[in-house]
Amino acid sequence: MSPHVAMVQRDHVRLKWRQLYPEPVLKRARSTIWTCLCRATVYELYEGGGRAFLRRTVQLDRKHEVHETSIYSISEARAIWMGLLSGRVR
Repeated sequence: MSPHVAMVQRDHVRLKWRQLYPEPVLKRARSTIWTCLCRATVYELYEGGGRAFLRRTVQLDRKHEVHETSIYSISEARAIWMGLLSGRVR
């Protein structure tokens, strides 16, 4: 079972989310972990080639809105992922 994201904390860090590029920034990146699909917003951690980023998908009625963060080292991205799950990052 995939984890759920905790409620956002008042003093959380805001991530910069951007629209998807036509070409993938990390061509060999793969989703390694994701949040539960039961929520309207699903987060994924992508890793590949020693780099990583987070993807946010908002599931709407007829389409999905997808955004990604900047590219980080895998250790930085995993720390951001843990912050996201705990509500300290959004």
